[in-house]
Amino acid sequence: MAEAGTLVIKGGTVVAADGTRPADVVVADGRIAAIGTDLDADRTLDATGCLVGPGLVDLHSHLRQPGNEEAETIETGARGAALGGYTAIVAMPNTIPAIDCAAVVREVLDLGRDAPCDVATSGAITVGRRGEQLAPMAEMADLGVRIFTDDGAGVQDNGLMRRAMEYAAGLGVVLAQHCEDDALCGGGHMHEGEWSARLGIAGQPAEAEELMVLRDIALARLTGATIHFQHLSTARSIAMVRDAVAAGLAVTAEATTHHFTLTHAECRGYDPVFKVNPPLRTGADVAAVRAGLADGSIAAIATDHAPHTPETKERPFDEAPPGMLGLETALALALTELDLPIERTFDLLSTAPARIAGLDGAHGTLAEGRPANLCVVDPEVTWTVDGAAMASRSRNTPYQGRELRGRVRHTVLHGEAVVVDATPQR
Repeated sequence: MAEAGTLVIKGGTVVAADGTRPADVVVADGRIAAIGTDLDADRTLDATGCLVGPGLVDLHSHLRQPGNEEAETIETGARGAALGGYTAIVAMPNTIPAIDCAAVVREVLDLGRDAPCDVATSGAITVGRRGEQLAPMAEMADLGVRIFTDDGAGVQDNGLMRRAMEYAAGLGVVLAQHCEDDALCGGGHMHEGEWSARLGIAGQPAEAEELMVLRDIALARLTGATIHFQHLSTARSIAMVRDAVAAGLAVTAEATTHHFTLTHAECRGYDPVFKVNPPLRTGADVAAVRAGLADGSIAAIATDHAPHTPETKERPFDEAPPGMLGLETALALALTELDLPIERTFDLLSTAPARIAGLDGAHGTLAEGRPANLCVVDPEVTWTVDGAAMASRSRNTPYQGRELRGRVRHTVLHGEAVVVDATPQR
């Protein structure tokens, strides 16, 4: 007889910590009570033909609040995340004001308290993300912040970055770096190469990213700090990280969906929807990103979800802001474009990002006794991307009209179904 208030996810293939197999999952009191066959409960979520895995975790979401709510709010971003199978997201600090002190951290956490996915936040490495003075990381860490980044800008000063790493090592937190040398890429709007030359658009050379990757690996070796490289986009960057991981350094990296699916040739029509930072790179770089995801050199897939209002994104290419939507398409792009075992896909989108973000106590693993943060995806259904139908306040998806395979059917957050049959429940 089913327990009161229990839920069973029935008829799916479970991607669990102890293996992948057909099984039902019973949820009670916010936790996974049982995994097995022919299980029963008060309520049923049909998972026939679906994969049941741990809820996805995004290391890199721009939720725009506070300060740019016309593009996105924490509520709308979290709703899109839940529709995309995410049960936790990490907000980036390039808001107005920047998330660089305890007061703004508290504001973001309060705004995310009733969201349909868990909203964690990163904190800025430097005050105002200006790269001049270290932010009070300890007071933010006391509130649970585990990742610090000036995302949108790389910390340019070598000495300041060394001090940040030493500070972070003492706190036991992760520094995440947006790798971009301003002196090399200032004024560039796309990858410097064949297409920038054809189009007459100022470019950003691959070396602008690679020099900072090289520097921060050296500083991680010097300080013993943990460093996470955000949205790596070039073959040489990935090769350096691969070598650093092999050498035993505390280094991880993420790649975005657009950097394993799109190249700089997409910019040939001058459409600012394809403007992003770091820029779309060459076919060889895309192949290197895919190889890094397959061999473990890149630990996680992140969205770099970056909403912008139509009036800003429709400016001329060199005036439009960089960024793309990503939360509702990430899993489908991984299933459509990457030929990876499903266990590796969930590791890249859930288990590894949860571990990097310090959220692995509640997310990233499907096992009996664990918090019931789950996503149910139909891996075979096909659908067409429509920015106008997305939960975001913005519409700047580079995949408009593209047919993808695999779509989230249900999302369960702390035992509550927040998405049922691809429909938000709150």
